[in-house]
Amino acid sequence: MGTEQVIVVTGGTGTLGRVVVELLEADGHEVREVSRRSAAWPIDLRTGDGLEAALTGAEVVVHCASTQRGGDEEVARHLVAAAKAAGVRHVVYISIVGVDVVPLGYYRAKLAVEKVIAESGVGWTVLRTTQFHDLIVTLFAGLAKVPLVLPVPSVRLQPVEVREVAARLADLAVAEPAGRVPDMGGPEVRPAADFARAYLAARGRKRLLVPFLLPGKLFGALRRGGGITPEHADGKGTFEEFLAADK
Repeated sequence: MGTEQVIVVTGGTGTLGRVVVELLEADGHEVREVSRRSAAWPIDLRTGDGLEAALTGAEVVVHCASTQRGGDEEVARHLVAAAKAAGVRHVVYISIVGVDVVPLGYYRAKLAVEKVIAESGVGWTVLRTTQFHDLIVTLFAGLAKVPLVLPVPSVRLQPVEVREVAARLADLAVAEPAGRVPDMGGPEVRPAADFARAYLAARGRKRLLVPFLLPGKLFGALRRGGGITPEHADGKGTFEEFLAADK
C-alpha cells in the first residue's frame, strides 16, 4: 500500500516474529511486538488480557504466536474478537504446509486456527510454509544424542529459510487481504537422510544413519508428500548455506 501503518505482531520475540518485526520497522511502520517476553507489550494471549490496548489504532495483525502445548485455537478466538472490536482491517496468519492432511495434533490445531480467522469477519490472509531450517537442525541435534547412531525418519523434507518467510509475511501484511495465498517451500525436496548427512558434516560429527518409520497414518501422509510443496519451491537459501552461516 505504500503508507506507514500500525501493525501488531504476535509472537514478536520468536524465531519468525522477531524478523517480521525487524523488516516491518525497517520499512517505516509502527510495530507493536506482542508476546509474554515483550518489553513494551508483555501480553499473555491465552487470556487475552491487554489485547484491547495493544490493538487500539492498529490496522493489521500478523499472528506468529503458536505453541505445541495446546491452546492455539482459544488464543485465535481472543485475538480475532479483539481485532474486530478494535477495527483491525487485516489479520495475517502463518500456518504449515500439510495441516489439512498430516494427522498430528499440532497440525489440526493450526488448521482450526485458520478456520477461526477465515470466519472472523475481519479481512484475512493465510500463508502455509514448510519447516524452517533451524527446526530441522533442532530435530537432528536431538536425535544425535543417541550414541554412535542418528535415527532418521524415512520421509522427504523441504526446509525453508526463516528470513525469506518473514519477508513474504511482511509483504502480505501491507497488502490487501488475500485469503489463502500460495504455499511457500524451501528450494530443495530431499530425503531426510540427505539433510542429516549435511548436518553431521557441518558439525564435524560421525554417526551411522539408521532409518526409521513413523506411525502408520502419519507416515502414509508424509510419504504422499503431505509435508512438502514441490510446486512452490520459492525459497532460495539452502540447508547447507544455513548450516555454514549458523556455525
